[in-house]
Amino acid sequence: MAALNPDPAFWAGKRVLLTGHTGFKGAWLSLWLARLGARVTGFALAPETRPNLFEAIAFPSEASRIGDIRDLPALAAAVAAAEPEIVIHMAAQALVRPSYTDPVGTFAVNTMGSVHLLEAVRSAPSVRAVVVVTSDKAYENREWPYAYRETEAMGGRDPYSASKGCAELVTSAYRASFFGAGGHPARIASARAGNVIGGGDWSLDRLIPDIVRAFEAGDSVEIRAPHAIRPWQHVLEPLAGYLRLAECLAGADGAAFAEGWNLGPADEDCRPVSYLVERLAQGWGGGAGWHLSQKTHPHEATYLKVDASKARARLGWDRRLTLDTALDWTAAWYRAAASGADPRALAEAEIARYEALGQPGAKAGVQA
Repeated sequence: MAALNPDPAFWAGKRVLLTGHTGFKGAWLSLWLARLGARVTGFALAPETRPNLFEAIAFPSEASRIGDIRDLPALAAAVAAAEPEIVIHMAAQALVRPSYTDPVGTFAVNTMGSVHLLEAVRSAPSVRAVVVVTSDKAYENREWPYAYRETEAMGGRDPYSASKGCAELVTSAYRASFFGAGGHPARIASARAGNVIGGGDWSLDRLIPDIVRAFEAGDSVEIRAPHAIRPWQHVLEPLAGYLRLAECLAGADGAAFAEGWNLGPADEDCRPVSYLVERLAQGWGGGAGWHLSQKTHPHEATYLKVDASKARARLGWDRRLTLDTALDWTAAWYRAAASGADPRALAEAEIARYEALGQPGAKAGVQA
């Protein structure tokens, strides 16, 4: 059976507050929510790069609040003004390496930012469901060969991973202390996705954008850890999970879904970095290639994957794209954008194509 698509009847007219709407994942999700008929208000810092998908999709300026989740009064004011029914919290410092340079800022954004978001929700009686997006790296990674389940301990050796583990603990504590059982009626869940790829990501110090920039310039891309294994997935995969989770939280049995969830790919899609680079280089042509970095780099996990069995069984969520298909879609997106195609039109077409794979009888991983 195909994984469930988001329900347009549920989202039509829903007031949604999306933090991090100027980022890569946030821009994709805001576009999908608009397609579903939701009324989206965004709260985030201004985009970090030029180009960026947020500006390319022309997010409505009147619904965009540029602000910092470290600023509790500003965030609380934005929540109060939006009167959201659904909150999806994605604003974050999203990379491991910068967390070594600015650990204080990383904890302030990822941990205290989550505190601020949930504290603001406490004063917003309109809210019925909150999805707090953390990371697969929130787990205490012992470099085990098996996938981490939702019952595993939170942790993190580097500041980024630890800050996401802390965000999970914050979410759990707020859920137990202030929501449900006579408290605020909103149901709170967290979601831990894998390493996302897809068109429209121009971030610095991230694998796919680094590869694309090098290949477009005719350069060999520098790779830090070719043997590191990650749970790769197309950006639309976890976004579909966030939407489905929000629907379940807002339903009559929502309390049963107020917990942590993994939204990771299939085991066969947990591949080393070298696999992605080599496959993209083959598809790109023109002598594209890579070389091993000779610089000294801070520690990053070597082996990491998460078990999404619970999401498949209880949310009706599953991956639809094999890693090879996700890479094909990603490369095609960048090539089309570089040739002058409208990024918003490309993204909307890709969402429609992804939704088609959720129709009855569709097969996961269908090639373009």
